Amino acid sequence: MTADTDTASSSTPAASGFDNDNRQAATIGDSARDYVNRLRGGDMGSLPAILGLIFLFVVFASLNDRFLTTYNMANLVIQAGSICVMAMGIVFVLLLGEIDLSAGVAGGACATITALMLIDYDWTWWLATLAGVAVGALIGTAIGALVSFLGIPSFVVTLAFFLALQAVPLRLIGSGGSLRYDDPVLRGLSIKNVPVTAGWVAAILIVVGFAALSLWRYRTLSAKGLVHQPIGLVAIRIAVLAVVVLGLTALLNANRAPNPNFTIAGIPWVAPVVIALLLFWTFVLTKTRFGRHLYAVGGNAEAARRAGINVRRVRIMAFVICSSMAALSGLLLASYVGKVSPGSGGGNVLLYAVGAAVIGGTSLFGGRGRAIDGVIGGLVIATIPNGLGLLNQASYINFLVTGGVLLLAASVDAISRRRRSSAGV
Repeated sequence: MTADTDTASSSTPAASGFDNDNRQAATIGDSARDYVNRLRGGDMGSLPAILGLIFLFVVFASLNDRFLTTYNMANLVIQAGSICVMAMGIVFVLLLGEIDLSAGVAGGACATITALMLIDYDWTWWLATLAGVAVGALIGTAIGALVSFLGIPSFVVTLAFFLALQAVPLRLIGSGGSLRYDDPVLRGLSIKNVPVTAGWVAAILIVVGFAALSLWRYRTLSAKGLVHQPIGLVAIRIAVLAVVVLGLTALLNANRAPNPNFTIAGIPWVAPVVIALLLFWTFVLTKTRFGRHLYAVGGNAEAARRAGINVRRVRIMAFVICSSMAALSGLLLASYVGKVSPGSGGGNVLLYAVGAAVIGGTSLFGGRGRAIDGVIGGLVIATIPNGLGLLNQASYINFLVTGGVLLLAASVDAISRRRRSSAGV
């Protein structure tokens, strides 16, 4: 029992991608060497996705001067919102080495329920939203129960739900019909912006809060004689976050209206939604018992079971989270297009979300991944059609490039896993 417990426990920090937080280095140089050694050992994390995103930005900016305009950057944030949210949900099932093929159509079905509550029953936006998310949670519970208790492969269960859930909007809306998203709050997630002053206040609070938590963590660990990062590295991380957050805030708060007689400024409301979900799920994965259990089950389910972890409950909760996030993603997508239809959530919606999670650094083999992987990968996925659209490229080019990026990410994941195995990680 002791050996199994140690096995499950040891897999948790390594799987989370935050194990570097528990390693002590005297100087920044030591930290840099430690990071390089982890890269050589196959612990790539989100680095390939970040480098790929930078590469895409450089290429598209050099080919079209409209790509880096404030107007297009705001559009990119809005376009990436629904992908990032669904990808964060997909991360939870991928951490277990499972898959959810029904997430896209589940989001469409839940968005349809929300629209009907708004239109036919005159519910308030938050009650209608809760109804849609509740349906998503119910779908995830059913999927998780079938996978956990009956032992049916998640591929088969979610494929069945993928086929069945397409009937929900078709039955409720009818072939060729649609339901408009006219609610000012839900529709405003895509067409309205955070007031400029509020955006600056939020950005400053994020930077100050991150700095305070980082310094408090450093001081606490240092005072107790526990392993910690050097203060120089902590300062660099704070500075990088400040530059990114304040820089993006300044960019999006600038007037981006094509017509000089109008003013369009402020961060699109979808951005705070994505950031809030990212912070919440990052906390869940890194600071809660459920998060530790999720990584343990993904790393070695049998060892986790022998260590006393309720593997079935962890699996069910992962699918519940995935389907609930799919419901929120469906709402954001409906907000972006302004309606729901029988085809909502179909097509490439799921494929883009899964691709975003994998591109961001989540392993297809389970046990390794973070919520931020879905956000970074979502930005990569959204950048490709955005940039190619400005270059007036044919649609097939978009599919070719996106497929190539996903294949490259899967290859990096497989190679990294092999190198970790060789290194005994």
